[in-house]
Amino acid sequence: MRPPPVILNHMVNIQSAQLDLIFHALSDSTRRRILEILGEGARTVGELAAPFKISLAAISKHIKVLEGACLLKRTREGRVHHCELEVSSFATAEECIQYYQKFWERRLDAFEKDLKQEEKEKRNVRTRKK
Repeated sequence: MRPPPVILNHMVNIQSAQLDLIFHALSDSTRRRILEILGEGARTVGELAAPFKISLAAISKHIKVLEGACLLKRTREGRVHHCELEVSSFATAEECIQYYQKFWERRLDAFEKDLKQEEKEKRNVRTRKK
């Protein structure tokens, strides 16, 4: 018995490990909210933690995940940690999303064309029967 054919994904070339980290980081609503807050400007960890009903340690873990995905940059001034968005990393995710958007648009356009052709053929059959 032959093994199934291998289907290569062209997106593998677009920094696969980095994409995994980015989409994992974005999968959590708390982390997405942190990024939303940072979209308004740089914040300290304490300022980021204020709107949440979770511990500072939990916020710190979320920040580490975002930092590991290169979605935010953290700097230290003494004991104060400042965070800001790392905008360039979002381009990698955007490139991936655009690839799949184009992929599905082509597929859906072809599907629509097939449906229209099928409907046209059905109308022709009905017309011939009359």
